[in-house]
Amino acid sequence: MALQCGIIGLPNAGKSTIFNALTASQVPAESYPFCTIDPNVGIVAVPDERLDELARIYQPEKVTPATVEFVDIAGLVRGASKGEGLGNQFLAHIREVDALIHVVRCFEHADVSHLEGGLDPVRDVEIVKTELLLKDLESVEKRLSQAKGPAASGDGEAQREVEVLEKVQLGLDDGRMVGAMGLTDLEQTILRPLFLLSVKPVLYVANVGEGEMEREDRSLQVQELFNFAARENSRAIRLSGKLEQEIALLDESEREDFVEEYHLREAGLAKFIHAAYDLLGYQTFFTCNPNEARAWTFHQGATAYDVAGQVHTDFQRGFIKAEVFHYDDLVRLGSEKVVREAGLVGQEGKEYRVQEGDVIYYKFSV
Repeated sequence: MALQCGIIGLPNAGKSTIFNALTASQVPAESYPFCTIDPNVGIVAVPDERLDELARIYQPEKVTPATVEFVDIAGLVRGASKGEGLGNQFLAHIREVDALIHVVRCFEHADVSHLEGGLDPVRDVEIVKTELLLKDLESVEKRLSQAKGPAASGDGEAQREVEVLEKVQLGLDDGRMVGAMGLTDLEQTILRPLFLLSVKPVLYVANVGEGEMEREDRSLQVQELFNFAARENSRAIRLSGKLEQEIALLDESEREDFVEEYHLREAGLAKFIHAAYDLLGYQTFFTCNPNEARAWTFHQGATAYDVAGQVHTDFQRGFIKAEVFHYDDLVRLGSEKVVREAGLVGQEGKEYRVQEGDVIYYKFSV
């Protein structure tokens, strides 16, 4: 289950610069609107020192990390929900991703124009949010008009749908993102065919200048963005696209020195992924054998049966049991053999809730 994140924001917010840094690729990042028209896609490995340690212990022929797919989507402008700028393309690409990384301009630069006339991160975020809400409202109202006829005729399923649609319509009118409405699983299932935009979780990225990264506290405007994210039940992080792009071009040893020089706790890619995983409730489990050590991404709360299908469809189809031990026990004791001798390998059934850092072997029969 590769996490797919769409990088969005107003033109000249620094989306492509940050995309280049995350993927260590080179796409155009010139200072003019709609530099990105077709979405650029980059697939990157999730940094995980635990997988390196597992490779050291098992010495497998192949090591396969979990991956994240970043999609650099064209900049949005006011009126995108009505087709302004590249609005239709922008909104269509958003429908395809799991989460949104909203890059917000928090830097001043004389050579990089600002379409809204000046620096105001919260205003910029509100522009994008409004366009998503308007497009969702259009989708909900269209479906509502279609469902009201059958509902009036006594169709119970249509009546339930109308009830949910009217509830969501009120929330959208009130300026609330669908993802922040606290909908039940059933309500979300009813809405799923609409592919609403504002249901997706959002990670806000304050794209700041070098000076901001060197200070311990946040500037007033950056703090206001963090406060906005908190009110939306979301998260925000602070990055400098310019610095991150420089880091991406360095070799491994130079990167460590650079990160230390600028007092960065971690490079941008790791910071992005950790924040995105946290926001989405994603975790990691491992499978290991002499052929391959591999990291897998799963939703927190998933069962051994749920994730078996990720590893191999036969594992789920012919599931017998899952042998499970924890990465920490393996590293502490030094080998799987000792872990087994210590009685730390659990024999788990289909309903076992997979934990962060589990190492799993599947027993199956087809």
